[in-house]
Amino acid sequence: MLVGVTFPADESTSPLEFGRWAEGYGIESIWFHEHSHIPVSRETPFPGGQPLAQQYLRFPDPFVCLAAIAAVTETVRLGTGLCLLTQRDPITVAKEAATLDVVSGGRFVFGVGAGWNAEEMRNHGTDPAHRFAVLCERVDAVRTIWANDEAEFHGRYVDFDPIWSWPKPLQQPSPPILLAGDGPRSGERALRHGDGWITNAGVTPHEVLLERARAVQDRARAAGRPPLPITIFSAPYDVARLRELAEVGVVRAVTSLRPTVHEEPDPTRLDRFMDIVTEVEQELAAP
Repeated sequence: MLVGVTFPADESTSPLEFGRWAEGYGIESIWFHEHSHIPVSRETPFPGGQPLAQQYLRFPDPFVCLAAIAAVTETVRLGTGLCLLTQRDPITVAKEAATLDVVSGGRFVFGVGAGWNAEEMRNHGTDPAHRFAVLCERVDAVRTIWANDEAEFHGRYVDFDPIWSWPKPLQQPSPPILLAGDGPRSGERALRHGDGWITNAGVTPHEVLLERARAVQDRARAAGRPPLPITIFSAPYDVARLRELAEVGVVRAVTSLRPTVHEEPDPTRLDRFMDIVTEVEQELAAP
């Protein structure tokens, strides 16, 4: 099972220092969240139920930070977790993401989501009622641009005649696109439009998450496809639960180290998490 870490906000250690530290520690991937802004009205409740953490007000731009980290690292994978594609132009994103994949030597992982903050989406001109359809169509449009020298796309929410757009991603046919979501149909959307699914164990009850994962793997099997790789955010610090998640297709466990303001991450929490992952791997490998 791969281990990833999330970068919390701009008040913690710098992205470059975090990237160097994570690679030196042997972490597989670094993930940057995204909110272009948080509307002051705060009408939309936070999905986790608790008050909105202050770090949500302070996320830096993920593409800028990941490109900077790419310049000072060699092996750690660089993920958006998540890029809110419902709030970005897909033609621009296709170029940004492909460029990041090239300059990083093919280390980019494209995690995308529809978002949860209705006011934030509206400020970008997206109707929250259509956000999942917008997300899927923009994912398909990005893939089309990456795959074709003369790309065109004609949908309800994305529509353009043939265009030229370079560079193309270094990873072929494309960097892995992981669709995120915690609702009952999120796994199905990931299976239809993505190369994997990101879901959050801190939002979805464990048994519900297992049930949904089994359902999407059943769909993959029925379609003659391999199991859908699942990345879990807010991964549980619990051997039994993490083993159950691995058994239904979770291949990457991502945790937050929650460094305090302008301090280095505390490796104690990560050590504990990696010990749990190692124990799960040993149990799964046992005859």
